Parts: sequence; C-alpha cells; structure tokens
Amino acid sequence: MSPLFELHERPELDSPVLIIATDGWIDAGMAAKLALGQVLDRFEDGTIATFDTDDLLDHRARRPTVHIIEGVNTALSWPSLELLAGTDQHGSDVVLLAGAEPDHRWRAFSDAVVDLALEMGVRLVLGLGAYPAPTPHTRPSKLASTATTRELAEAVGFIGGAIDVPGGVQAAIERRCADVGLPAVGLWAQVPHYAAGMPYPAAAISLLDGLEAVGGLRFDPGDLVEDAASTRERLDQLISANREHQDMVEQLEREWDARAASQSAAGDGPLPTGDELAAEVERFLREQEG
Repeated sequence: MSPLFELHERPELDSPVLIIATDGWIDAGMAAKLALGQVLDRFEDGTIATFDTDDLLDHRARRPTVHIIEGVNTALSWPSLELLAGTDQHGSDVVLLAGAEPDHRWRAFSDAVVDLALEMGVRLVLGLGAYPAPTPHTRPSKLASTATTRELAEAVGFIGGAIDVPGGVQAAIERRCADVGLPAVGLWAQVPHYAAGMPYPAAAISLLDGLEAVGGLRFDPGDLVEDAASTRERLDQLISANREHQDMVEQLEREWDARAASQSAAGDGPLPTGDELAAEVERFLREQEG
C-alpha cells in the first residue's frame, strides 16, 4: 500500500500550533471556510507535505474540474489535501492542514497527521468548524469546544451534558491526539439556525478570535468585519418583514440574554445542554446531503 503523503521538507519550527480546517464537514454559515481564507494569506509557498488524494478521496463525490478551451480538454484540477507552514501576524510558527476531508482510511490518516505534528514539535492542535444553533444574529457569535481534556474544554466553553452527533475527521485526529498526550481543541462557532445556509462572517471572526484566545495566534479579519455588518443589516431587513420571524428572534434574544446573565453570575461555565443543538446539527446535515 502506498504512503499516505509525500514529505517535501522538514522546516525548523518553534513550538508551532497546528490548525485543522478541512472542507466537506459541518461548516454552518461557511464560517470555517471564511476564517481559513484569512489564515491562508500567511501561508504562501510553505507546503510541508501533500496527501495522496487518490488513496484518500472518492472522486465521484469530489470530482476534478475539467478545463476545456475550444472543445479541448486542456487540464484537470484535482482536489488537494496539504500540510502547510506559515506564521501569524506576530511571527509565531503555525502549521495548517487544509483541503478536502478524506473519504477513506481515517485511522491511518489521523495517525499520519499526529505523527507529523509530533515530529514538528507541535504544542497544540486547533480545529475549526461551525454548527447551526438556537442563537440570534443580533447577539455575538459564541464558541463551543470539544477537547482532549476537561480543562481545555472549559477554556472555551462546551455543550453541557452528553451529546451524540456524527463525527468528522477532525474528531478522529482529536482522539488520536488524546492517545499520545498532545493537547487539542475543536473550536466550533455557533451560527443562527436560520442563517446556517448563507455566509455568516460574524462566526468566522469568532473563530479567529478563538485562535488568538486559545492558541495565542493573531490573524487579520480583513473584510470580514465589514461583511459581518452587511450580513447583520440584511438579516435585520429580512426579519423585520415577517412578524413570525420577529417573534422567533425576540424569543432567542431573551434566552440568549438569560444564559449570559446566568453565566456571568456563576462565572465561566458550560453552555446549555445539547438536545436542541444535536437536532439542529442533524437537520443541517440532512439538508446538505439532500
């Protein structure tokens, strides 16, 4: 069986953070994709390794793009999966895993990613994602976490109680990190469930803030701030045109404010229990598959 990746270089890195941002999984509001766009500006020509997408991907699900000029098939652009090296705005070393989420060999892929991380001296692994939640667009986008330890989960906030949802390859890498004692945190932005199918830049900004708060990494949000304001204005207009939608948002606001007041009084604590959130995630996935 062929190796899962080709190693191009072994860069000298100083305690880097590994960011995982693969596509093809839960990314409500395209928050992780939008955040990744800002991160990638710092990763020009820094390819460490390329993974074998012929081995890892189902090309019937992720078909290559055929470039046709005057009826001639001139080239194909294939889906990629790469490990890149770069820096944040402070010059801190960062490693980025970006590209298509594998369809096959998740265990072997997770082992390979974590082995490479250990070889490069990675100190922390941070995953990016977003899910639809019963939260209003008129309030800040919050983060929830999955993590390898309770202490790490508490640093961000987490969904209280027990919750069972389908997992992505990020979860498999996170579990492998736990096996070898490498700290890992999944940063999950909460996107209003009624805005989950459209770009939601406020959640992307929240993910970038999470990278800074948990990993000490700073990336310029760029146009996301202006885009978030435009999206807020657009949603305000849409909601104001429908009394039923206004009532829904007002109810979500009351619930959000009550939770915020409760957490403020008790100090940092877990986010609400996960029954509603699990239902929203499962509905979102069904819609994507449809």
